[in-house]
Amino acid sequence: MALAGEGPVIGGPGGAGTGGDRGHVYEVEPRGPFEDDPNVTDKRFPGNVTRSYRSRHPLRVVREVPDWPGHDAETLQRMVDGLRGLRSKGLDVIED
Repeated sequence: MALAGEGPVIGGPGGAGTGGDRGHVYEVEPRGPFEDDPNVTDKRFPGNVTRSYRSRHPLRVVREVPDWPGHDAETLQRMVDGLRGLRSKGLDVIED
């Protein structure tokens, strides 16, 4: 989960999976403790500038955000290419 801002813009397209779909972004409320997401904050953006978090506890969906701003096709392609590059080097590790 991410606070409002760039997090949903980046995470929404990544969650879409097969492409073509902008994905979905939801406003949520954490129902328990949460922490900085080390997969983003420690590896790419020290200090949690993306305000990205994770939790082992449920999230309550408040609403879908239908009008979240998306990135242009070129920016999305750079993101996908970057992820493919990490995967090809074995660096697409997710910390649990």
